[in-house]
Amino acid sequence: MNSIPDAELGEAIPSNTEHAISVSLPTWRSNVGYEENENWVVSKMRSGYPRFFIHPEIIALEKSISGTYGKPQERCMLFPSAAIAAACKSFIASRPRRPEDNNQVFDQGIRIIYLTSSRGQSGPHPQADVWAVFLPELLYPIAREFWQHTGEGISSRRAVFVHKVLRQGHLSLIEESTDTPSENNPLHRGPSRYSKHCGGNTASGSSLRKQSNISSSEGMSTNDFVEMRYGRNLEADAVQQAKLAIKQRISGSMAAGADFVAQTSTQGRVQKLSPEDVFLFPTGMSAIYNTHRLLRTLFGPSTMVEFGFPYLDTLKVLEKFGDGCLFLGNGNDADLDELERVINDGKKISALFCEFPSNPLLRSPNLKRLRDLATQHRFVIVVDETIGNFVNVDVLPYADILVSSLTKVFSGDSNVMGGSCVINPKMPFYQDISTLAAKMFADNYWGEDAIFMERNSRDFASRVVRINENADALAELFLKWPKIIKRVYYPKHDESRGYYDDSKGPSLGTNFTLTSPYALLAHYKELNWIAQYGVESHLIRISVGLEEKTTLLYMFEKALSDVASFGNST
Repeated sequence: MNSIPDAELGEAIPSNTEHAISVSLPTWRSNVGYEENENWVVSKMRSGYPRFFIHPEIIALEKSISGTYGKPQERCMLFPSAAIAAACKSFIASRPRRPEDNNQVFDQGIRIIYLTSSRGQSGPHPQADVWAVFLPELLYPIAREFWQHTGEGISSRRAVFVHKVLRQGHLSLIEESTDTPSENNPLHRGPSRYSKHCGGNTASGSSLRKQSNISSSEGMSTNDFVEMRYGRNLEADAVQQAKLAIKQRISGSMAAGADFVAQTSTQGRVQKLSPEDVFLFPTGMSAIYNTHRLLRTLFGPSTMVEFGFPYLDTLKVLEKFGDGCLFLGNGNDADLDELERVINDGKKISALFCEFPSNPLLRSPNLKRLRDLATQHRFVIVVDETIGNFVNVDVLPYADILVSSLTKVFSGDSNVMGGSCVINPKMPFYQDISTLAAKMFADNYWGEDAIFMERNSRDFASRVVRINENADALAELFLKWPKIIKRVYYPKHDESRGYYDDSKGPSLGTNFTLTSPYALLAHYKELNWIAQYGVESHLIRISVGLEEKTTLLYMFEKALSDVASFGNST
């Protein structure tokens, strides 16, 4: 595979990718400009990671809906279900007030409207539903926090379809509410004639939307949506088949003897993992957010632990939703000693979240010791293995729940989001967790996104093998430049490698290599805070792709040589 050509500032990567999830910020200064919201950068942005950058198609739909239903000084944010819209509203209301805040703005009220399709000349569009949260413009940044942290906003492909239906005159206002619903008491989902399509309320306030073999009261199957959208060359149940294929691909990779992980060690892998134990979500953060929400419902008010320095929004979810968390940011044996001391002193722990390995420092926690603690003191372990991925790391034997972002190497093509949650059938809380998950986890994964994810991931395992080889070679190259590179973060060369020896290289990103100033982009306003956990402001994260190894090494060696030459000249 050849390297991706250089892209202009703000251009999608790869270029001309309609629903790209990557964007070109080609210089250090442009990354700073993005964080500072400087016009010379943001005015050129045509793409970006969807939880941080709201896609132009979504913005266009927001404007169209606001133009019809909005009021002066209002903005709206769009969500795929009543429960999520309600959770956004509750999140805004729960944020601490500051002395400088205008309380009158908070008290103006937040409206939620439900829009769905009606029968028109081109027929019904059973899945063209959207919930719009209207709020005073001054509160929009708080709604953006919810969008970013939870990953629960609508996807750009859903926005395109809903906007088309709106323009055709088939999207109608069904319900408006200014009540203040909670996550456990969400908005009513509309008149009873829509209940078969939308699903009933569950104990958690989420609805279980079945995406096949469910008909509306007019007798129109939701499967017909697929054919109308894609044409007769696609089977009517393609969406459901795609989702099942993804689940089978994930569960198969964790079972011994799976053909597509034949090149990796399968010793000790969980046997007979069912696709029914795999749940799909629109994003990786949605999987984490909903797992956290499930555990709050299961255990009630309790303390949760974030073990090790995690990806930005995971910690934000644990801190801003529920009862907060105990943060042990180094994730080393000393932190494990501290956790054990806290528990022995009487602190009740309900769940522990960690990453294996961690993002961005690629540190691996002692999962065996954590598992022993969890079994002894009856708490749940949730492991995010996104960087390691299903092929490289075998962590399910130590986890009650495994969460992952499918957006990265599992997809690889940088054009669709997705996430997964796997419940381990061998763990003590399995029955309680799986029963509650079946009630709480709504299927909000947009069908077209699922189809792209399934197609992209068919060669997932073979791509990982090649990425492993490239990553290892690149790490070895970096170790040869100690005067330029202060430290190489790679599991093979980390002090925690003893907990990672049976695994391969980390994988994150796309089929092509990406570099980013990670600390700058993820923690721009808290650089001093992250430094105490070893995350330095000039940390560069490299997500290795499928380029020819010689080409990849040449590019980086040339870049390092240029840096060395520049240093000598100054």
